[in-house]
Amino acid sequence: MSEAKRHIVTFDQSATGERLDRALAVALPTLTRSRVKALIESRRVALADGTTVEEPSRKVKTGDQFVVDVPEPEAPTPQPQAIDLEILYEDSDLLVLNKPAGLVVHPAPGNPDNTLVNALLAHCGDSLSGIGGVRRPGIVHRLDKDTSGVMVVAKNDATHQALSKLFAAHDLVRIYKALVWGAPKAKTGTIEAAIGRHPIDRKRMAVRETSGRHATTEYWLEKRFGPPLKPLASLVGAKLGTGRTHQVRVHLSHIGCPVIGDPVYGRRRNSPAPDSLKSFKRQALHAAVLEFRHPATGKIMKFASELPQDMARLVTELNSVK
Repeated sequence: MSEAKRHIVTFDQSATGERLDRALAVALPTLTRSRVKALIESRRVALADGTTVEEPSRKVKTGDQFVVDVPEPEAPTPQPQAIDLEILYEDSDLLVLNKPAGLVVHPAPGNPDNTLVNALLAHCGDSLSGIGGVRRPGIVHRLDKDTSGVMVVAKNDATHQALSKLFAAHDLVRIYKALVWGAPKAKTGTIEAAIGRHPIDRKRMAVRETSGRHATTEYWLEKRFGPPLKPLASLVGAKLGTGRTHQVRVHLSHIGCPVIGDPVYGRRRNSPAPDSLKSFKRQALHAAVLEFRHPATGKIMKFASELPQDMARLVTELNSVK
């Protein structure tokens, strides 16, 4: 399609019981079923009352009316752009880097270029082979724009598939460091709380008691800052047992310790605190450790990254809080 367009589809009895993605693809022959599925999963399909639909396998009922928003197509191929990267390791199969806060991983509406993918295309050049039929880096996992830390990227299709299986099976170690408001009640613990889309704000994730996907995070307290009986903030470590969207941020907020600077899951604090703490420009979250088995060599690879300068400065300032 050459431009953004909205379709309204009403199903009659002949579509009853069909999968939504299949039924919409039949009703909208200009769209493939895979395209329709992607639109559903990206929350661009809704019922007539505005309720977003996210399940391609949802069964259609007689009289169901759906609104399908088809966005303008993105540029087909990201272009190489020379952007400085901190490479921790690289071979013919994969690359490990320390992503800075502020760098978007993949081109998307609103961030069409100057992303990690653009930088990797320039850095890797001809060392990239076909991934999904296109010469591009294989993004196995993502860090939010304002989260810093260790990432691994595949350089060929075989490595991309193998690493994707490791992440899907959680057969690796991922540890984060976070500066949070307050302090956990227990010095160590495990948060087991299912995570799904927020029932009202579909751009957010939330702990869901009756829906959502299983999620578990092991955490430990590394240091408290401020009064012993009522800490202002603390530094915590968090090890992922699952890999849900925004998992660390959602789980830490769930136990009453939202990440400092988090604009989505944090809470504004009116208690006495340094101005720099209240106005920290991003969520104070850092992917500190990544450990996995190299798909080609079988060797255990472990990479660690120290706190970035902005979080380290915040720790120094918090150390002076009485």
